Amino acid sequence: MRPQRIEPKPGQESVWDYPRPPALQRVAAEVVIEFGGREIARTSEAYRVLETSHPPVYYLPPTAFAEGVLRPAGGGSFCEWKGQATYFDLVVGDAGEEGDAGEGASKHTASQVAWAYPKPTAAFAPIAGFVAVYAGPMDRCTVGGVEVTPQPGGFYGGWITPDIVGPFKGGPASWGW
Repeated sequence: MRPQRIEPKPGQESVWDYPRPPALQRVAAEVVIEFGGREIARTSEAYRVLETSHPPVYYLPPTAFAEGVLRPAGGGSFCEWKGQATYFDLVVGDAGEEGDAGEGASKHTASQVAWAYPKPTAAFAPIAGFVAVYAGPMDRCTVGGVEVTPQPGGFYGGWITPDIVGPFKGGPASWGW
């Protein structure tokens, strides 16, 4: 069954108007990620990937992340548009980390929740090494001060804000879209 596009209101955009193959777009708004009770990333130099039926996926420069929170993880995947991805765990509160007071300190780890394309295809060359993060396992992710909702289903990494309407791929019965 073909999904029914939600008509965007003024100031909104529909994911059904996004292109295929996807487009890459600079983001002027500040993007912030919080995990393990602290801010782990902040930037005004992000990109977003726009693909039909998907909420935008945000890619942040690796320098936006607090030192030591990105840990290389096993595995990888291949995107027909962007190329070969590598994965990262996010870790905060590790022993010796600045602000970690030893006794009573806790360590927070989220496995394989971030990814990057070290050598993306030519169309996505500007995001080489930039890192995307699944919003679901994070404490909070914001774009321009607005909190995001994760794309449904847990497989895709899109971030939904009130100015984005669907329906969105990733939920039940959407695999055939």
